[in-house]
Amino acid sequence: MARLDVTETFQGITFPGHLHTQESLHYATEFKFQDTDILIVTYPKSGTTWMQEIVTLVSCKGDPVKSQTQPNWARAPWIEQYYISDVLKASQGPRLLTTHLPYKLLSPALQGSKAKVIYVARNPKDVIVSYYYFHKMANFLKDPGPFSEFLSDFLEGTVYYGSWFDHVKGWTGNSRNIENFLYITYEEMWEDLRGSLEKVSLFLEYHLLENELNSAQKSCSFSTMRENCMVNYTLIPQEIMDHKKGKFMRKGQIGDWVNTFSKEQSHNFDVVYASKMADSALTFVWDTKKSHVDTEILPLCTT
Repeated sequence: MARLDVTETFQGITFPGHLHTQESLHYATEFKFQDTDILIVTYPKSGTTWMQEIVTLVSCKGDPVKSQTQPNWARAPWIEQYYISDVLKASQGPRLLTTHLPYKLLSPALQGSKAKVIYVARNPKDVIVSYYYFHKMANFLKDPGPFSEFLSDFLEGTVYYGSWFDHVKGWTGNSRNIENFLYITYEEMWEDLRGSLEKVSLFLEYHLLENELNSAQKSCSFSTMRENCMVNYTLIPQEIMDHKKGKFMRKGQIGDWVNTFSKEQSHNFDVVYASKMADSALTFVWDTKKSHVDTEILPLCTT
């Protein structure tokens, strides 16, 4: 199923047709969640692959065999992508699932469920840059054009998977409606991977011993993941994802947006951000003491 030039529009949001069909998107909105399910929710390029690896290693008590022998899209499939039903038929035990869908599309299916939901957010400026370069090497995504145009589309919410602002506000603003919900940021994972592993293991009710935590931490470090073909997408054919044009796991740094944004673009982004996030009660602190670049704090106003 190539469909590299196909775009699907579903409830006002566009999706790459290579991975999505109208049927698969409908299937996702009516997904039958089980109380033992673990659902990783992210906007694209926000730490999805990293959290898939963390949860895999936590659930395996630090044993890296599964993460080294099964592609992440097979052990943590996206519920909105066309192959999901076939993967689930072959799966055994508690299910690890992934989605990029906004809350409004999944809320009916999650209603009354005890499934554990992990939401990962990332500095949107870093998201934009990572997403932009991903478009350059993924042949199933549109040509992003110059960065200024992609930035404009991102701020308007017309990129694939819709508005980042709506996505973050939708999931975090409705967290009270989800019985088991964990919010974590990419920056937390970067700054304190060990603490993030412990946070996730506590949420998932897996007690890891010291040596198991050590093994998990080693296996889900960025450098290890970048070399793991089950994680770095080098198994994907070049006509679909051209690794000569870039790496799926490019830098993984925090604050790298400063190397792409101009001062004017950064200022304009901040203005839009303040406006669109004014009705959110969430506070993001995007800079960390380990960052090697100057990143500002982007506070969200409270309602």
